[in-house]
Amino acid sequence: MPAAPSFLDGLRPEALGAPESGIVEVMNYGRTRQGMIPLWAGEGDVPTPAFITEAATRSLAAGETFYTWQRGIPDLREALARYHTNLFGKPFAADRFFVTQSGMHAIQTAVRLIAGVGDEVIVPTPAWPNFAAAIGVAGAKPVMVAQIFTEQGWKLDFQRLADAITPRTRGIFINSPSNPTGWVATAEDIAFVLDLARRHGLWIFADEIYTRFHYAGGRAPSFRDIRTPEDRIIFTDTFSKNWAMTGWRIGWMEAPPELGQTIENLLQYSTSGVATFLQRAGIAALERGESFVEHQIARARQGRDIVIKGLSATGKVRFAPASGAFYLFFSVEGKPDVRRLGLEIVDQANVGLAPGTAFGAGGEGFMRLCYLRSPEQLQAATQRLVDWLEKI
Repeated sequence: MPAAPSFLDGLRPEALGAPESGIVEVMNYGRTRQGMIPLWAGEGDVPTPAFITEAATRSLAAGETFYTWQRGIPDLREALARYHTNLFGKPFAADRFFVTQSGMHAIQTAVRLIAGVGDEVIVPTPAWPNFAAAIGVAGAKPVMVAQIFTEQGWKLDFQRLADAITPRTRGIFINSPSNPTGWVATAEDIAFVLDLARRHGLWIFADEIYTRFHYAGGRAPSFRDIRTPEDRIIFTDTFSKNWAMTGWRIGWMEAPPELGQTIENLLQYSTSGVATFLQRAGIAALERGESFVEHQIARARQGRDIVIKGLSATGKVRFAPASGAFYLFFSVEGKPDVRRLGLEIVDQANVGLAPGTAFGAGGEGFMRLCYLRSPEQLQAATQRLVDWLEKI
C-alpha cells in the first residue's frame, strides 16, 4: 500500500526552507536545568519599568480596545519624530514613521517591500539569523558576505561586499551595532555602503536597534548622519532593547513618506495595526524613559567588563571586545564544533550560550554570550565558565 501523502508536500518551498533556530535548540536543551544561568537570548533581566506598564494599563482601562491606525496612532508617530530629532540633532517628520508589531515585523515588512522571488539581498555576517530567514521566506536569496575577524575588531570587507553584487541584487542589510559580534560600522563603512548602494541603485536595510549601546560614548554612527532625501534607505527598530520590552512585540520603521500608502497596505494585510495600549506604552517609553536607557547602557558596559576580564584571564578564548550592542562573541581553543559545544557547556557549566553557527558565515567556532544581566549573575556565570575552561 503506498504511503499517504505528507501534509508537508503541499507547502511552499520558502516555508519549508525556513531554518530552525540554532539558538532555540540549545535553549530547549537547557532551559529546565536547575540553577541554569541563561545567557543565550538577546535580552536583559530587568522587567519593563512601571511607568511603561502603567501607561498600557491606563489605556486598557480607558477602553482603547478597538481597531486602530494602520500606520500607528498619531501621538506615537509624533513621539518617534521627537525622539529621533533629539537623538540625531536634525528634524524628523512624523510621516516618516510606521509602527509595527515588533522589530521583526518591521524587518519582514521592509523586505517584502523590496525583494521577492529571484531577487538577492546582501547580508554581512555573522548576523542575527532572522535577517536571512526573512529574506528567504519572502522568496528572495540572502547572500552572506563574511566579515573579517581580528582581535582588534570585526571589519567589513569592502571588496567582498562589492563583489557580491549581481544584476539580481536589490539591497544590502546592515545591522550596526551588530548582533552577535558587537561590531560598529565606522563613518567610513557607512559612507562606502551608501556610495555602493547609490552607484548600483540598491536599497539599504538599516537595522540600528542597538545604536544607544555604543561604548565609545554617545550613539553609534548612522546612515542618518549622511543620507540625502534621495537615498533608498529603510530603517527598522524596536522598543525591545532600550526599554526592556522584548515581550511586548512593538517596533517601528522609518522610511520615505512616498512609501507610506504601500507600507500601510502591507501592515493592513499582516496585522491590521498595533494594539493601542501597546502604542501608549511606547509613547511613555520615548517620553519618560531616557534615564532608564542610560541605566541599561551602564549595566551593559559593566557586564562587558566583568565577562571580558574573567574569560581573557584563562588564555583559552579569543574575541574582539565589542564596540556596541551587548554580546561577547568568542571562540574556545580546541572546540570548533560549537553546536556540540553549546550543549557541552549546558551539561558541564550550567550556563546557556548561543552557538555562532546560528549567525551564518563567519560564526563557525564562536559562541555568543549576552551580558545585559546583573553583575552578580554575570560573575557567577563567568566563574562557572572559567572553572570549566580550566578543566578542558
